[in-house]
Amino acid sequence: MSQNPEIPLPTASSPNVTTCSNCHSAMPAELRFCRNCGFRLGEGLAEYTETVRFDSSHASMLPAGISVPAGRKKRRMSGMAWIFVGLLVFFVCAAAFTAVVTPFHPNVKVVNIQKEKSYVGVNGFDTAEGGVTFECIDAPGSPADKAGLVGGDVITSFDGRPVHEDDEMRDLMVNTPIGKTVDVEYLRDGEKKTTKLTTISQGEFKQLSNAFEKRPEGRAQFGYEDGDAERVPIAGTKIFGVKLNTILQSRPADLAGIKEGDVVVEFDGIPIRTPEEFLMRVRRALPYSTVKVVVMRGEEKLEIPVKMGKQ
Repeated sequence: MSQNPEIPLPTASSPNVTTCSNCHSAMPAELRFCRNCGFRLGEGLAEYTETVRFDSSHASMLPAGISVPAGRKKRRMSGMAWIFVGLLVFFVCAAAFTAVVTPFHPNVKVVNIQKEKSYVGVNGFDTAEGGVTFECIDAPGSPADKAGLVGGDVITSFDGRPVHEDDEMRDLMVNTPIGKTVDVEYLRDGEKKTTKLTTISQGEFKQLSNAFEKRPEGRAQFGYEDGDAERVPIAGTKIFGVKLNTILQSRPADLAGIKEGDVVVEFDGIPIRTPEEFLMRVRRALPYSTVKVVVMRGEEKLEIPVKMGKQ
């Protein structure tokens, strides 16, 4: 970058020379901003683009008592500028240190917030004695449905990992890859059983649910008040069933001979252990088909064929 040309020093016919009241350096009288120390002599224009240089060859031309600076001094940065530079250097160094150290720090965990969890096709998990349970299969053809699970089963191990609480099961759903086939251990009526299932994505699960909701056959009707059914134990066994407290008149169940107070333990060959599972199985049945319903009436076990209606 080229330097500005030197400006001739004042002569007898030039404007008067004055001194800075702060550092006493020589300067032209019309200059309102000291180029040596940065002191502003007063309000007015100070944005000069050239710097007046005095050297020893012109010292004799200055009035007596005026000193000549040793040379041109560079303009110094203000205190705020130094603070800004210091903060910038600090943050750059801190970022570089973090980038280098973090990958090797033993206590740092990398969390993938984009990770998609797996689905097995049940309506949710709850902590139960011995593991976790669920109320019903949520969609026909889901992994849990294909594996033979039903509402009320208690999962004790999933993919070789013991399960004790619902939070553990939800974590496993997040950490199990979609499409992985896993071993499942569970309890039904106190008996230990094993099965396998292959997890699916949320999108696949929604497709199964939508297909069921929109199937052309529609939903079947049984003829009971589903809000007035309850899970009850079967005396002398480890089995639970679903007690029907209200049977609707002139509907399929009533016409087939189902009575209020009957406890359903099997529907179309599927064990019934929760009211939610029973309701889902009724909806899954084909309208106008005939299904075998096993009920407990007191201590008597009955098999009653029921011709389903349509909603």
